[in-house]
Amino acid sequence: MPDIFSSLDVLVLTLVPESRTNQKLRDELLAHCKEILSRSHVNDIGHLATLIKKRLLQSASPSSASLRFTNLLSRLLDQPVLTRKHEALVFLDALASSPYPNQHVPSGDFLASLQPPRTTVPPISPTSDSQAPPRSLIGKSKAELLREYRTRSEGHSHLSENFLIKDTLYLLQGISGKYIQLSTSEQDDQSKLIFADDIRCVIPTPVKSLIHRLAEVGHLYTRVDTFVNDRKGRSGVGMIEQSLCHHLQAQLTEYYRLIAVLESQISTATARSTTGHADFRDEETGLTLKRLDVWITEWRLRMRMMSVCVEGAREAHGGALVNLIHSYTDNGDPFIRKFTDQLLEEVSQPFFSTLHKWLFSGELYDPCNEFFVAINSELAHVQYLLHPSSLAGGVDGMFGALGGETDDMSIEREGGLRLWEAKYQFRVDMLPLFVGEAFGKKIFSTGKSLNFIRYSCQDSDWVATREKMSNTGGTLKYSDIVGLERSIDSAYSTASKRLFEIFVEKFKLLDHLRALKHYLLLGHGDFAEQLMETLGPNLIRPANTLYRHNLTATLETAIRTSNAQNDPADVLRRLDARMLEYSHGEIGWDVFTLEYKVDAPIDTILDPDSMVKYLKLFRHLWRMKRVESALSQGWMRVAGASRTFLKLHATDFDYDWHQIRIAMAEMIHFIRQMLAYCHIEVIECSWKSLMEFFQEPEGDLDAMIEAHRSYLDRMVRKVLLLSSKTGKEEALLSQVQELFSTILQFRDAMDSFYHYCLSETARRDQTKDAERGIYTIPTQQRGNVPTLSQIRNLVKEYSATFSGLALSIVHALQSHPDLDCRFLGIRLSFSDFYRAKKEQLLQHKHT
Repeated sequence: MPDIFSSLDVLVLTLVPESRTNQKLRDELLAHCKEILSRSHVNDIGHLATLIKKRLLQSASPSSASLRFTNLLSRLLDQPVLTRKHEALVFLDALASSPYPNQHVPSGDFLASLQPPRTTVPPISPTSDSQAPPRSLIGKSKAELLREYRTRSEGHSHLSENFLIKDTLYLLQGISGKYIQLSTSEQDDQSKLIFADDIRCVIPTPVKSLIHRLAEVGHLYTRVDTFVNDRKGRSGVGMIEQSLCHHLQAQLTEYYRLIAVLESQISTATARSTTGHADFRDEETGLTLKRLDVWITEWRLRMRMMSVCVEGAREAHGGALVNLIHSYTDNGDPFIRKFTDQLLEEVSQPFFSTLHKWLFSGELYDPCNEFFVAINSELAHVQYLLHPSSLAGGVDGMFGALGGETDDMSIEREGGLRLWEAKYQFRVDMLPLFVGEAFGKKIFSTGKSLNFIRYSCQDSDWVATREKMSNTGGTLKYSDIVGLERSIDSAYSTASKRLFEIFVEKFKLLDHLRALKHYLLLGHGDFAEQLMETLGPNLIRPANTLYRHNLTATLETAIRTSNAQNDPADVLRRLDARMLEYSHGEIGWDVFTLEYKVDAPIDTILDPDSMVKYLKLFRHLWRMKRVESALSQGWMRVAGASRTFLKLHATDFDYDWHQIRIAMAEMIHFIRQMLAYCHIEVIECSWKSLMEFFQEPEGDLDAMIEAHRSYLDRMVRKVLLLSSKTGKEEALLSQVQELFSTILQFRDAMDSFYHYCLSETARRDQTKDAERGIYTIPTQQRGNVPTLSQIRNLVKEYSATFSGLALSIVHALQSHPDLDCRFLGIRLSFSDFYRAKKEQLLQHKHT
């Protein structure tokens, strides 16, 4: 700068000789030159040359002046020595267009641009444009003119922008500056800016507004930084939240880098201005508040997104936090989508790590309870119980376990299904939206299946299965949702297929289901006949006179004398005979039942509730079989008695036997239609549907459990004729059981009539023998023997009761909501027998 000032002094002394003797004029000219040099101008020589040419066109000889200027400008631009050609041209233009006031030029050779200003305003030429601005304003920018106007009107200068930029950089870091203080309220987490306006310098309102806009980034930065630091020192922070803090810290580190770059620009510009090496390029590329706003625009959006995530993280946890972040991906702004995708890619890494371990190994590692699969704390350390007899060939002997282990096995049977259904829980609120509930349930099922295979089935091929599943897909990550879905489908199908193979091949599930069908549902006809034949004499005795070991021995005899002996030994050893709790007056038929014992892991499908339903079906079918057997034996007795009494000419009882045969035929028709319906229409059709499922299995263990439950529930509903009407579910079943009791009572009355006929025939034979002179031993009369009229009344009463009950049952079946039950009603009255009988009863009542 001293070299410039000395050059200006020499220039003034050379061009204005009067200034050599007039020190005041000399100082004013130097000050005027310095003012010209201190002005800011647009660094565009072409634009400046155009302005000068326009001005020269208004001179006396515009063409020559313009041509001469063009020649001189080209020579100036060709000079390699001069580096600040633009500044030199600006200076000369300012000298030529800015007359200096209050001075007179004595000589005509004096440079026109430097002639002393006049004391009066020169008259305006009539040819000049009245709208043209004063020549003193030419060369000044509008900002300078506005600044000068404000200075003159307000009397205060504006604070330098360099100071404001420094304070603004402090605000971006949440720190107060010298001229701008940051006040934070502890109650509502709101920040307020306090501007320190000096008496000498003020901060304009537009600048304050711009600083407020920039200070928003600092406020958001403070909120994010406080959240990250708070989570660093807190215990019990989840892995997903830790990953979020890690990503936010990486973003803040990049933000620090930007602040450091901006501060370095200010430091460089300040150093150049203090050393006097300022360049016009610093003015063009230097940091200003508006340029700072441009630099910060992207980070303002980032900070807003990070602040929203921080606020949501205070309320959400685990998978819910991932859902919160994922909800911002549905945005039309590409920047927000990109930022959210990057954030999710980082934040979801702990989730995918837990998912990979659960999906491919069946192990749940979730120390912070963030996964959508949760473990029941009560069952966390309980494992599946595998009984040695569950393995094929594990126990030798057909009836090695018939007598004991009942209580222990029932406890294990409870544990199997309870562990499968209650050990792990599916939490929808923690399920990420990008997974979806359908895939979430597949993941949940796959992990449970693998865990079941490992700990319940003791699968020795588990290592090979796990390796196969691990090779089906690559690394699970958010950016590859298609690959994630493919991996889930592959793992789900592999685990489900393996689980089906284990149950069917290793644990012989179908053998157990067939055994239940053959024995508890009386599918083995010869076995049921042998069992009823051998147990019949014992079951008519009082229940308190029966012993379990006798029942077990009888069961073994029935098995060995029927085709049931060809069944696997593991199936037969599970079959047992026992008595239910009985009350006073009950006989063996009322308390006898068969039992089929199952253990882990079969008890997961054949759970205790299912076994109770099987026993309920057995008792109903067993009672029906007993009635059918009683009617068959009774019919054989009736047929034989008819021939015997016909030979003996006991024609007094023909009408009674005829009525008995009619009633028994009706009962046999009814009971055989019921048996055919239960075994053919219900049990066999349900079994066919179940076998179709196992031939083409779809789904997991839950699907297998559901298929068996549907199979069993269908049989219970149809065999027991249950209704869907509330309060009347077993109304029809009660009528059927009452009808069975009526049939058995009719059979007893028929036996009494049969014995009476025998005794009466014997008495008549004795009378005839006495007439012929033959002596025979008289038969002894039993006590409490009913009379013939009493027996006839009983037979007639039971026959009428049966007809009434059958009529009521058929009528109820015709309006039953189940289609198969309505068809049963048609089969029971296929010729409208009961309809005609009903009409006859109505006519009889009217008459």
